[in-house]
Amino acid sequence: MSYPRRIVCLTEETTETLYLLGEQDRIVGVSGYTVRPKEAREKPRVSAFIDANFEKIMALDPDLVIGFSDLQADIARELIKRGLNVVVFNQRSLDEILQTIVLTGALVGRTKDAEALAAGYRQRLETLSKRVLPKRPRVFFEEWHEPLISGIRWCSELVEVCGGTDVCVETRTEQGAKGRIFEIAEIARRDPEVVIASWCGRKASREKILARPGWENVNAVKNDQLYEIKSTYILQPGPACLTDGLTQMEAIISAVAHGTHLPKKREKDLRQAVVAPKNSTPSI
Repeated sequence: MSYPRRIVCLTEETTETLYLLGEQDRIVGVSGYTVRPKEAREKPRVSAFIDANFEKIMALDPDLVIGFSDLQADIARELIKRGLNVVVFNQRSLDEILQTIVLTGALVGRTKDAEALAAGYRQRLETLSKRVLPKRPRVFFEEWHEPLISGIRWCSELVEVCGGTDVCVETRTEQGAKGRIFEIAEIARRDPEVVIASWCGRKASREKILARPGWENVNAVKNDQLYEIKSTYILQPGPACLTDGLTQMEAIISAVAHGTHLPKKREKDLRQAVVAPKNSTPSI
């Protein structure tokens, strides 16, 4: 049985999965937003997230194009009209992310290896979920700031895995971001004990968060528990969020649960989430 030999990946998570399976030579084109792994940056860049260079893709003569999200439906439709084979995943939950890893492996004849990779990630998730913390901190995961958008499903689930309580849990199953928009005053009312910001493609601003009306009484602000996880680590529904993103979130929630802080990178920035001893204190 033959498998695709020339694959275009329209999002980063598929690219990273194929690299982890040792199948990177099959990749002939990647998304312009790809940063993981760094070697993939040398591949031809053929798309943004909702736009693609169709002529460049066709010139690469792919026998398979892999995308993600209903937001790439128009790209997929055009490529199918041009005669290409297209697979588009739409994973939103942690279970679906693990399933997508396995299915991606199956597309290149590496099902068993992909199953093993996914099993390792699942084991880590299960191990973390069994930890006992002094408390379950109330967490607001902030995917965007204007308007204020709460975390997509897998981010909300990771909050729970790491021992936190998502203060916006009721909206996490919303397919689109519009269903996860909140008023600033409503989040203040819910009084999160920690804010984890991850603004897609943009650095989160500590000053903007602190300037929100009524937030001076929010516990996360009063206790200086404001953190950033860069979007490339957590908003990518693949290996990144199950490794670096998970590690950073676990460190943040563990610190808050123990009444400590992670070290500051710079006073004017949100703290960067890094693995730190549980008894660490802010460096000012």
